[in-house]
Amino acid sequence: MAHSSVDPPKYIDASRVKEVLKYEDLIPVIEGALVNFSARESGGIVQPVRTAVQVEDRGFLLVMPAYSAKDNALAVKLVTGFPENEKQGLPSFIGNIMVLDPRNGLPQAIMDGIVITDMRTAGASAVATKYLASKDARVLCILGSGAQARSHAQALKFVRPFTEIRVWSRTFANAQKFADEIGAKACSTVEEAASGADVIVTVTLATTPILCGKWVKSGALINSVGAPRPTWRELDDEIMQNSFIVTDSSEAALKEAGDVILSKATVSGEIGDVISGKLSVPEGKTKVFKSLGMAVEDVVSAKLVLSKLKESEVPPSAL
Repeated sequence: MAHSSVDPPKYIDASRVKEVLKYEDLIPVIEGALVNFSARESGGIVQPVRTAVQVEDRGFLLVMPAYSAKDNALAVKLVTGFPENEKQGLPSFIGNIMVLDPRNGLPQAIMDGIVITDMRTAGASAVATKYLASKDARVLCILGSGAQARSHAQALKFVRPFTEIRVWSRTFANAQKFADEIGAKACSTVEEAASGADVIVTVTLATTPILCGKWVKSGALINSVGAPRPTWRELDDEIMQNSFIVTDSSEAALKEAGDVILSKATVSGEIGDVISGKLSVPEGKTKVFKSLGMAVEDVVSAKLVLSKLKESEVPPSAL
């Protein structure tokens, strides 16, 4: 049986992804994906909970496939985490997304997944902030100083006009460096950074709570992005028991979010249901958006990258 030749997929590196992927385009795309995901069957999204493969005691592989019928997009993200890599000068986390043609399954492109992960995660928090934060929110607090902290500082500006940003990190020098980069104030304690803030972002590697309810202004929004494992926490019981909690995926939150599992907190629903109007947000109550990150966010982001590359007149053979 004859086989027609298939061109190998082109690799799109991080610098090229960063060049074409912009928050003003990405945030609306992520918003649409969150609505479609929460619409279940009618949303046309097929997305199993991610598969984790442990590689002895060295690291792990995460496999995250999804298909969005409405976006005509099919892809899978592969993420590896090998903490000891740093000692060899290698990145601890490596991610790649393979984009497939949903008509025939042929690979269209493989692209760096780390830039997309950083940006789509911040994009989801921006969507949550658009719908959950007070309209007059002006003070932003970011707990953490890594790549996610930086992407959130950029993305959230598109949905609220913050006039003051405060940052905290376990290592003050890291907080100071980050603060200098974005014109923020570096704080030496979480309490100093969080007190009176309208929007708080937690993007840390904390395994026990760092943010206490007594420091959180009533009615504030907390975008909880760290602690993606069942035994890890960033937020204390006071926050979790007394807040209106929404997630990107309720199923994932109940399996993976230590803040939800260990506090036995009640999740009211998904952000997609808030956007579509199926779930109403209580006035004046503190709100938590627990973000686990979803494969469909990677899929629609990768599709957006390909469409932007086509717009920039890259020859079709290069895609």
